[in-house]
Amino acid sequence: MEPYRLTATEILARFRDGSLTVEKYAESLLSRIDERDPVVKGWEHIDREYVLEQARALDQVPIDKRGPLHGVAVGVKDIIYTKRMPTQHNSAIYKDFNPGLDASSIVVLKDAGALILGKTTTTEFAATSVGPKTCNPHGLDRTPGGSSSGSAAVVSDFQAPLALGTQTGGSTIRPASYNGVFGLKPTWNSISREGVKFFSIIYDTLGIFARSVDDLELVADVFGLSDDEPLTDSFTVKGSKFALVRTPMWSDAGPGTTAAMENAAKLLRENGAEVEEVSLPPEFEKMKEWYWIALQGEGKTTFLQEYRTGKEHLHQYLVDQVENRRNISHAMYLEAFDGIAALRPVIDKIANRYAAILAPSVTDIAPLGRGFTGNQNFNYMWTALHTPVINIPGFKGEANMPVGVSLVAARYHDRHLLNVAKEVAKVFGVDCAHKLP
Repeated sequence: MEPYRLTATEILARFRDGSLTVEKYAESLLSRIDERDPVVKGWEHIDREYVLEQARALDQVPIDKRGPLHGVAVGVKDIIYTKRMPTQHNSAIYKDFNPGLDASSIVVLKDAGALILGKTTTTEFAATSVGPKTCNPHGLDRTPGGSSSGSAAVVSDFQAPLALGTQTGGSTIRPASYNGVFGLKPTWNSISREGVKFFSIIYDTLGIFARSVDDLELVADVFGLSDDEPLTDSFTVKGSKFALVRTPMWSDAGPGTTAAMENAAKLLRENGAEVEEVSLPPEFEKMKEWYWIALQGEGKTTFLQEYRTGKEHLHQYLVDQVENRRNISHAMYLEAFDGIAALRPVIDKIANRYAAILAPSVTDIAPLGRGFTGNQNFNYMWTALHTPVINIPGFKGEANMPVGVSLVAARYHDRHLLNVAKEVAKVFGVDCAHKLP
């Protein structure tokens, strides 16, 4: 198997046994990128010499000094500051902008020995639904989703084993589903966002794309994700209990998602789990309205700088937020902020009665074209509630395109959720993806 196809966990084993150098691994990835990036277009910036420079330096690190991600390549969404690479936010305002420093997440990854491969494409400021140049590797005439468009696409297409994204609404889980990979949106604020361009302080969460749950666990270790109660026993699907929550937006589900949810529940039951359909309390019906009101308030503050200095280069959606075209009052903001906050302990209490909540990841398969990155109606609720979410791939919709399902847990139960997801992925037959499904 070519090195570029290996997962992060597998490539680490090759480095440990000496059968592969980081430089040879980097060359394999760069060769894959040379072949595929002209088609998939998932990279905003790649500096071949910088990649090889990092690789050679990592090969010189003594074995006993190597970090937990030694030599593993990571793609970085282009709203995350990188010292040796530009950070342009897919905005003409920041063309060729180099912040001259690394975001906290990049510092942590480098300290763990990661190979920072390049910057991946994003929608404008990770805030609009208009797609960048990137295509879905499963169907080049379709969107890879957004806003973490390139991060999901390059992991799916074996151009990187890991990539960082962000999520304000559905920007990690939706593209993970569309591209047939694992995506983790951890508990809000469990990974530092210092050095990441904000859209919403109360929503934005750093996300991770990978081709196995083992790889997600590697990154979770590096970022220090932990639960209050350490895991003592391995999780088994047999005898466990899941809540099937279709969410108040179920009427938006297309045939691919409907089938994926039915098949996921069926597989869990066939493997000895109890799957209980759960309807959320009526107050959750307000989540959509509250989410969007709060988001408008966040955007009004966030993009004032760009509005004042480069309005002519700013998407009209963001101009409208700064100008408060929807006439949202402070009283409306407060109702939304407080209403959402009150529901967080409610969902925690529900989630804690089950191994995990099974929920839709997307409305359906990836839409045709690149002009629209897809509907986030099945994502924004979990983002606003600050819960950890994992997209589990493995199902197909129309045109043989990927459709995933989500597992959700209570806040700060990220390691528990990863433990559950690992076994659920085996039940779904996708514990490790070596080829495009």
